[in-house]
Amino acid sequence: MFAELPFELIVAAGGAFLLGWVLASISGAISARHRARKRDPRDDRIRELEAEVRIARSDIEASRTKLAKAEDELKETTIGLERRDNVITEQQSKIEKVSRDLKESVLKTRELRAELAERATENVHAEAKIREVETELSVAQASTDLIATGVLDYSFVPDEPDSENAANNGAGDDTPDKVSKASI
Repeated sequence: MFAELPFELIVAAGGAFLLGWVLASISGAISARHRARKRDPRDDRIRELEAEVRIARSDIEASRTKLAKAEDELKETTIGLERRDNVITEQQSKIEKVSRDLKESVLKTRELRAELAERATENVHAEAKIREVETELSVAQASTDLIATGVLDYSFVPDEPDSENAANNGAGDDTPDKVSKASI
């Protein structure tokens, strides 16, 4: 049936269809502009709120991720602080123990020094006594040697007679015995 229609009518129908489509497109574009100008402000507010909700959701997800990381770091930091506190406590107990040991050592050292000083003093006194005894012994030995060799003779006094000398020695006179000049 389409083949029986005249060619001009077919072209006219096609042109009318094309012209209707172009006019409808132009009319739609104009009405869209007109509708955009007269758009309801509530629609714009709804679109803005929807956009803010999308942004807020993405921010919430980012914040949750950061929060999870921060919680993990907090846990690690807490564990690290507990370990450090334990180490510090151990170090402080060691320091206190060493301080006590040091005080005890100082006290013992002082006691030993005092005892050593006391012993040194005793040694000095003992050495002095020993020297004194050695001196007395050497004097006694020298006197004995001199008497034995006859250099020291108490019985011979040239200034006094022998009888007076003997009497003086036995009488308990306070005057010391005179020694001969030869013996000195």
